[in-house]
Amino acid sequence: MRTTIDVDGRPRTYTVIANRDSSQPRDLVLVFHGSRQDAEAHRKFTGHSFDALAENGEAVVAYLDGHKGNWNDARKESYFPARIEDVDDVGFTRAVIRQLTATHRIAPDHVFAVGYSNGGQMVLRLVHEIPDLLAGAAVLSAPMPAPDNLLLPPATPKYTPLPVLLMHGTQDRVVPYRGGAMAAWARRLFKVGGSTLSAPETAQYFARRNGISSASQVSRLPRRNGASGKTWVEQTDYREAGHPPVRLLTVHGAGHTIPGPRRAPFILGRTNQDISAATVIAEFFGITVPARSRP
Repeated sequence: MRTTIDVDGRPRTYTVIANRDSSQPRDLVLVFHGSRQDAEAHRKFTGHSFDALAENGEAVVAYLDGHKGNWNDARKESYFPARIEDVDDVGFTRAVIRQLTATHRIAPDHVFAVGYSNGGQMVLRLVHEIPDLLAGAAVLSAPMPAPDNLLLPPATPKYTPLPVLLMHGTQDRVVPYRGGAMAAWARRLFKVGGSTLSAPETAQYFARRNGISSASQVSRLPRRNGASGKTWVEQTDYREAGHPPVRLLTVHGAGHTIPGPRRAPFILGRTNQDISAATVIAEFFGITVPARSRP
């Protein structure tokens, strides 16, 4: 169901996937699309895999629409319309949470944000600006902006430790896994600038913020029968008793893509199908996953 909501006089839209009503408070998964997408395009891009999280009625999935295909994200050097017009995407997120909490029986402490690329950068902004409204964040193909490129509010709120799950392909030609500046063609095409940390540095950044001092644990995830052998997934966990965990999934050989049932266009690079991002995210945050959606 597509819904329109007014945010400071600007109509904003989002699509809600909810299988049925529930007498019990439910999880809410907010999904933020990538550049030049909208909610419907992102649903197709991910093979509707996040829709499945709403099948059992215990979760509600909301795909938010950016302004003219983008989010006013965490990078100072972005210069697409959402940034130039200073669109209040943080206010939009607040409004969606508030509305769905009232209409869909959302548990206030069970709101999770998931973002890909520009949408991932938007989630990074939310983590720094409204951490009190989130129970966890999943960021795909979007490492932390470097300190001099990080957009923070004038009065940064006290940090609330959150579980964080990161995913990134090592052969990402759009947003480099190793950090630094995007290629010149990508900066022009997507209207962004500045540098980012590497994916491992981003994981270390959140581990420190969560107060984790223990060494990380690294493992290799098993292959799925019939999947291509050109990509594989390495899992790095930062865990310590009493602190929210941080996990980095390094997708070796994959591009600017989301692991799951649908392969991205060839120009974005290889898509890993050993895992489903939606399923991995749900399991990490403790959201019930329907059996048929598992890889």
